Amino acid sequence: MAIAPITGKLRKRLWLDVGCAFGLGVSAAYAYWYGYHLKALEHQEQFYVKLERERAAARQ
Repeated sequence: MAIAPITGKLRKRLWLDVGCAFGLGVSAAYAYWYGYHLKALEHQEQFYVKLERERAAARQ
């Protein structure tokens, strides 16, 4: 009584792993970009606007 070989298992698992990795990577990138990066960039821009206003006020 022979056991039937399992065929295509590695290929199916590989595509599942690649798909999950790609999905999680994209999700993590969006979380970083919108959760941290844009807020830090806005904070930096506000600092430079404030600094420029102070310099302009000091010149006058």
